[in-house]
Amino acid sequence: MIPLAPLSLGDILGGAFATIGGYWKQLLGVAAAVYGMAVAAVATALAVAYALVGDRLREVVDTPHGVDPSWDDVRPLLIAFGCVWLLGMGILLVANAVVQAACSSVVQSAVLGRPTTFGAVWRRALSRFPAVLGAVILTGLIAVLPVALLTLGFTATLITYIAMDGSPASLFWLIPLGFLGALAVTPPAVWLWVRLCLAPAVAVIESRGPLASLRRSAGLVRGAWWRICGISLLAFAMASLAGFVIQQLINALTTVGNPLTPSALGGDPTAGQILVAVSGLLLLILVAQLIMQFLTTTFPQLVLNLLYVDQRIRTENLAPTLAEAAGTPAHGWKTRKAP
Repeated sequence: MIPLAPLSLGDILGGAFATIGGYWKQLLGVAAAVYGMAVAAVATALAVAYALVGDRLREVVDTPHGVDPSWDDVRPLLIAFGCVWLLGMGILLVANAVVQAACSSVVQSAVLGRPTTFGAVWRRALSRFPAVLGAVILTGLIAVLPVALLTLGFTATLITYIAMDGSPASLFWLIPLGFLGALAVTPPAVWLWVRLCLAPAVAVIESRGPLASLRRSAGLVRGAWWRICGISLLAFAMASLAGFVIQQLINALTTVGNPLTPSALGGDPTAGQILVAVSGLLLLILVAQLIMQFLTTTFPQLVLNLLYVDQRIRTENLAPTLAEAAGTPAHGWKTRKAP
């Protein structure tokens, strides 16, 4: 899948595409299972929330024009929305961690040229999921302060814009604090993220815990920060561009061939025709979202895993170990330090 030598940019990107081409069934199967369960969990949470505050929602919707809804009706809706949103973010974090663990498992087999199965990838991903999730959470804490400061700046700006009578003058100082603070802390946050970005690969391939994986990632990145930063940013940009193109294609298809237009449904559609049309449209959107999430999640992770392999080849003389492992039925990689 890759040459057993220090990898160039073309080797890394080509290896990522080749891994997707050779192991797409395993990767897509894990992604479909994980994100399918995530969608089901969020849908269940929405159903529970609607059962609890549905009457309040109807009161707000049925409020006469020009009359503000009661705060007693709005407050439960905001609380329910916040709870569902937090639950959804947590579920998405867990789902992404499982997919990242699956990517590392697939790369471990792909580099050695070994076939693997969905079951093997699934079991390996689940067994290393706690360590990967811990590493992802600890790495994600780096972004908490910049995001919080940006949110503070945007919120203060929005409140100040809405209330133009000068009453929120006390919030003016929060606007520069938020934006300038985020601008100040973003560079060190990016520097730390690059230092720790190889931790999920370490957690799976070397079977280390979260903290040990973070320390190991920092050691591997040392001396190659700019190279890893540039290649990883390129991978995320390519995945985002692919996701954007897919989204635009789906938007075009749903606009041009919308099955809910009167001409498509006929003059007097039945309830069954409407249900079939809506189901087909939702299925198309769901499949497109799955493909977009699959590309934007797996491709950058495959690149990061190959960067991990590249750093071990460069600093630990891993190439002879990989050649030996590829010719034997043994699993795992032995660590061979550079002389």
